[in-house]
This record gives sequence, structure tokens and C-alpha cells, in this order.
Amino acid sequence: MGWRFVSAEGGGVQEVRVTSRVIYVPFEDGSKAFLRYRIEDGKIYLIETYTPPQHRGKGVARRMVEKAIEIAREKGLEVVPLCSYAVYYFLKNREARGLLAEPYRSMSDEDLKKYYEERLAAERAKNAGEKG
Repeated sequence: MGWRFVSAEGGGVQEVRVTSRVIYVPFEDGSKAFLRYRIEDGKIYLIETYTPPQHRGKGVARRMVEKAIEIAREKGLEVVPLCSYAVYYFLKNREARGLLAEPYRSMSDEDLKKYYEERLAAERAKNAGEKG
């Protein structure tokens, strides 16, 4: 299932593609952005997002999270944001928070920001461990 969008930075038209565990965007240079997810017990868990450095800042991760939200709506799922970018998306897009599972739905902006910072720190620590 494909979903096309035009990149904000003049990067042409990209197609958001979906498998049973990954939402991804293939680029002409052979690289891919992806959002790993899993569906379990009436929830969609947004596990990890990655956008290649040369494609960052163009709205690609946002489009992938929006595709996950579309899937959640279609299937009647609640969203559990586990990766920092997904948390950031909901921090910046209050209107989408109604889809969040508890306790995320009830979090204040301050608590959601704290959770975002915790997730970001955990991801950075994990990435530093993989490099070292």
C-alpha cells in the first residue's frame, strides 16, 4: 500500500510504503527512511524511526508517523509512542493525542516533554553503545 507525498525541500515525490512491521520511504539514492512498529492487544507501538542524514528536515519522519496514525484510525488502535520522534510528533500535534494509549493521552505537555527527553537520552545511549 503506497502513500505519496512531495518533499518540502524539493526532493521530489516520495512514496510511503507499509509492511506488517515497517513503514518506510525509499529514496532515489538507494537509502530508506523507516518507522518500525508492531500491533498487539489493540495498540500500535511506534518503536523506532530513522531517516538518513541527507534526507532529514524534509518532513519524512512526520509523514511516516502520520501513516501510522492513519493505520491506527483505520484499525481502531491506540498509539504507544516508544521512539523519541513519535513522542515529539505528539508533543507538537496536540490534536492527534486522542489516539494515544494511556498514560500518554493524559500526560501534560510538561510530562510528555520529560518523556520525550527520557526516550531521546535512552536512544543516544544505545547508539553510543553500538558505536563503541
